[in-house]
Amino acid sequence: MGLELGIYAVAAIAVIVAVAAFSQKLGIAAPIILVVVGVGLSYLPGVPFIEVPGELVLDAVLPPLLYAAAITVPITEFRRNAAPIVSLSVLLVIATAFGAGFFLYAVLPDLNLGAAIALGAIISPPDAVAATSIGRRLGLPSRLLALLEGEGLLNDATALVLLRSALAAAAGTLATPWNAVGDFLLSVAVAVAIGLIVGVVTVFIRSRLSDSVLDTAISLAVPFVAFMPAEALGASGVLSVVVAGLYTGHSRSRALTAQARITERTNWRTIQFLLENGVFLLIGIEIRTLINDIDPKVLGLGDAIAIGLVATLAVVVIRYLWVGPLLLGMGAVARRAERRMLREYLVIHHFRNHPVTNVLQRRRKAQLERRFERDRADLEHHRQQQVGWRGGVVLGWTGMRGVVTLAAAQSLPMDPDVIPYRPQLVLIAFTVAVVSLVLQGGTLPLLIRLLKLRDNDTAAHQEDLARLLDELSQAGMGVLDEPETTIGVESPIDPEVIERARQSSYLRAEAVWERARSQNLATSDQPHLLYRALRLAMVEAEREKLLEERRKGAYSTRALDDAQAMLDLEESRLRLRGGGLPR
Repeated sequence: MGLELGIYAVAAIAVIVAVAAFSQKLGIAAPIILVVVGVGLSYLPGVPFIEVPGELVLDAVLPPLLYAAAITVPITEFRRNAAPIVSLSVLLVIATAFGAGFFLYAVLPDLNLGAAIALGAIISPPDAVAATSIGRRLGLPSRLLALLEGEGLLNDATALVLLRSALAAAAGTLATPWNAVGDFLLSVAVAVAIGLIVGVVTVFIRSRLSDSVLDTAISLAVPFVAFMPAEALGASGVLSVVVAGLYTGHSRSRALTAQARITERTNWRTIQFLLENGVFLLIGIEIRTLINDIDPKVLGLGDAIAIGLVATLAVVVIRYLWVGPLLLGMGAVARRAERRMLREYLVIHHFRNHPVTNVLQRRRKAQLERRFERDRADLEHHRQQQVGWRGGVVLGWTGMRGVVTLAAAQSLPMDPDVIPYRPQLVLIAFTVAVVSLVLQGGTLPLLIRLLKLRDNDTAAHQEDLARLLDELSQAGMGVLDEPETTIGVESPIDPEVIERARQSSYLRAEAVWERARSQNLATSDQPHLLYRALRLAMVEAEREKLLEERRKGAYSTRALDDAQAMLDLEESRLRLRGGGLPR
């Protein structure tokens, strides 16, 4: 048995890697091809019927998947788009679950309303994997990608909590609808608290470690450390994982070493790649098993698939009906933000033209200045990244279902008194997932090209990055005013070493300016001992400036992330050479 599992695992990895490489040449998202390949593999001679327990996917696969996604989500983008993300990931999921649930309740006579809403909850959360992979490749605007990523993080938690309440109602253990509301709110509150505690504690422990192997070991355990206690307390383990991931992603720039950040990015990208694509391959392979479980005396195969197709249409229609008012609301929020900015400016103007008489006023003035800078940057970002009707069309068409729909459907109880039509309901959910993935995911690239909804301003991004690097370099140059004191040496440092350190910082920004103008690449020199010590001190100063600019939000997330990656790579390269001066 162990040997067979090993063979299956190796074969699955080989298929996933081959399909991923092949999909890049075809320009089609790998999850779509993997589903089709999985269906084909399931009908090969000798391939057994495969059914993976839903609990295995929910408890073992989903936590690391969501954690891997959460640590890469820019907290600034998440904050800027919090209202539409909550609308899509919470309110739309609830509306979809009830809308699809009432439809299923009407067409399946033996299905009680609780069980129908449970299936509605299963098919309600979109999976952003295929959409974001397609969007990044085709250059979708960053705000649209931020909405999709944020929605994909939180909608799973909403759907699973709603599923649990609906199943309790179907089993007759839920007294009133108000109990469901209270259970939902309590689940969210407990999950957020646990996620924050886990995030704070694990980041603190990792900040005290200098061994990247030990740091990696803790990093791999974090999603399960956040998931298990939340589930044990009846809260949303999924939401707890997301909160822990968001906190870690936000804190690691300051708390963790550059080598730890580089290792973490590589490890979690690999884990995310294998788990995501592995689940989509499983979706295809399990369809044969689902078809075999169908009892035509209860509900035929054709009828179940037909209901799944209508349910797919229903969730698409509900999403578009939701996106329209959402875009109008986002426009109204932007207009209110402009009026708020005017009021903030008037208050700040008053402070600037009247003397500050005490500490409280000085603190109040500093807070207002920081908030005004942040709000101004947010408003400028929203002006440059307006979604518009074309963005709304794409946002509505990105409702592909995936991992959670697969896992949650298979976790439905086997008791026919609680969940009648169980095999058919699972097939309906799989039909929604597969059809939405193949149809919407397969046509999404064409839709994006037809609407010409692409963020093609690469030169503007390079200029934005170059300006940011100029500011970071200026912060780093301050170290060279008193270089001996900074790195802790008594004898004067050779001016040539200081100049090399200065030129290296200058050339890094200059290289980006050259790429913005002519796509020419620059090279860097190899440092010796004092040069490396100076460069490390300069990089530390530059990182502090980067953190300050990230808090202000004046630069794009893409520019900030690219600058962070450059600093991490340089710091890692300098530290790995060993034998450095004491800091």
